[in-house]
Amino acid sequence: MTDPAPTLSELRDEYEFLDADDRYRLLIDLGRALEPMPDALKTDATLVRGCSAAVWVYPAGSDGDTLHFLADSNAAITKGIIALVLRTVQDRTPADILATDIEGALAPFDLRNQLSSNRTQGIPNMIALIRATAERYAA
Repeated sequence: MTDPAPTLSELRDEYEFLDADDRYRLLIDLGRALEPMPDALKTDATLVRGCSAAVWVYPAGSDGDTLHFLADSNAAITKGIIALVLRTVQDRTPADILATDIEGALAPFDLRNQLSSNRTQGIPNMIALIRATAERYAA
């Protein structure tokens, strides 16, 4: 991956031209590039329910204007999906996050058809948690 990190749009353009194996590799690479989440934050309180793999999401804070999330998973492909979700919301204002169609932004990646259903079932729960965090900060 190049620096700075590619935008979601750039990733989508690349993803469209890849075969299934290369799509998996791209997702795994995205997951490897995630900002590290300290093990101390991987608790029952930060665990996303409904995921076949363990997924943790932690709102690492707000600088007053934007929200920053740390997230991790014990599954490489799932980490890549997390990375895609975070590309849609990371370091944006709570109002921007609430106004973002996260599912729509991810739709071109066709994750439900690319991956088994147990790999994607927790995504809506992760998105709901991110939205709930944004709502708390927006209030």
